[in-house]
Amino acid sequence: MAVKYILRLPDPSQARGAEPSLSFTSDGADGLAAELQAALRDDTLFQRWRAMQEDPDEVDEALGATDPAASVVGRQEDLKIELHATTSISSSILKQRLKWLAGDHWVLADVRNP
Repeated sequence: MAVKYILRLPDPSQARGAEPSLSFTSDGADGLAAELQAALRDDTLFQRWRAMQEDPDEVDEALGATDPAASVVGRQEDLKIELHATTSISSSILKQRLKWLAGDHWVLADVRNP
C-alpha cells in the first residue's frame, strides 16, 4: 500500500549526503523531486552505494527495493522546499535513500494515506 510522505528541506543548498556521488545535485524543487523519484523508482542509486561497500555481494538485496509507481512532487515554500513523495517502499528504505541524497538536512513533516 502506498503512503504519502511530506518532507521538508529547510536549506536546499545544504541538502547533500556525505558521499558526493550519491547526493542530490539539484537545488530547485523540481530537480530535487525528480532525483528522489528516480531513487525510489529504480535501483541505480542503490547499486552505486552497494558498489562502494567492502563486500558488495554481502549487501542484502532487499535494501534495493524499488517502486516503479512512486511519485514525488516538489514545491518551493519561501526559502525551503517541500517534497511530497507517494510510494509503497518502506519508511526505513525511504529514510536511507534520503540519507544518501540529503544527509541530515531534511525533516519528515507528515505521513498520510494518499
